[in-house]
Formats: sequence, C-alpha cells, structure tokens
Amino acid sequence: MSEHSPYAYDSKIEGNIIFTTLDTAINWMRSNSLWPMPMGLACCAIELMAAGASRFDIARFGAEVMRFSPRQSDVMIVAGTVTYKMALAVKRIYDQMADPKWVIAMGACASSGGMYRSYAVLQGIDHLIPVDVYVSGCPPRPEALLDGLMRLQQKIMGEPSFLEQKKELLASI
Repeated sequence: MSEHSPYAYDSKIEGNIIFTTLDTAINWMRSNSLWPMPMGLACCAIELMAAGASRFDIARFGAEVMRFSPRQSDVMIVAGTVTYKMALAVKRIYDQMADPKWVIAMGACASSGGMYRSYAVLQGIDHLIPVDVYVSGCPPRPEALLDGLMRLQQKIMGEPSFLEQKKELLASI
C-alpha cells in the first residue's frame, strides 16, 4: 500500500520535475525562509544569540536573517521575562508584523512567568499574543530553540496557505 505525499518525484522524467499543490509549495517556501524578530527581554536572549552563532547555526534552517524591524519579519521569538511595562511594546511590535506571522515563546518566563510570581511580571506571553511554539527551559539551550524552530516549520507545512489568505480573490472568480 503506497502512502500519498503532498509532492511526488519520478526519476524517469527528464529535468527533475516535481508535482505538488500550490499550498504545499507556498508552505515549503515559508517554512524554509523564516525571518525572526528577536525579542530578547532577559537572560534567554543570550541563548538566542548563541543559536545564531557558528556552533549551532540557525542558518541551517533558513532563519539566519534576524530582523530588528517588525515589518520585515514573520516570526517573533519572545525570549525572557515579560514585564507589564514591556508587554504593551511587545503587543505593538506583534501588531506591526505582516501576516502570516508566528510566535515562539522561549523559556519558562515567556511561557508561564517562570519563577517570578509578582505583580510586575506577565504570567505567560500567551495572555497577550497567540503563541505557536513553546520552548521550555530556564534558560533553554540553543538546541531546544532549534527544535522549537523545526516544530514551527512542521506546523507551517500543515497550514492552508493560499485558500485562507486569498478568500476575496477566490470569491470574485
């Protein structure tokens, strides 16, 4: 029994032709060219910088273009403790990002407030913006961030990309 995949390859065809759907091609391009917006708010930002260095090399996964402009990035990596004073700035930056956009909560503080159970610390960034991938640890190792990035890539590959974004175009046809 053969298993159907979203793309096919036949080695007998000259020119290496691949048959696929538009959604699969768009999602493959999106998942392999992520432009992260690093929101380094505390000690997890050091591990985020290490993930971009030569030893761990986040560029292997197509995410080497760290953008510090929200309008040029499509994945926000919230790394560290989010205080209420900083929460509105994080929300504003998230709102400025173009769709489609994704969020990685890196570390215990970004995921659940961590060890800071005080009036000044937001108990998880998911109270403010939607989170796609949680990376656990205090601080998480760069390998854990890379694993979270690969999980985000898998999630992107399963999303309906064209039909969801072009509803108005398809309705006029």
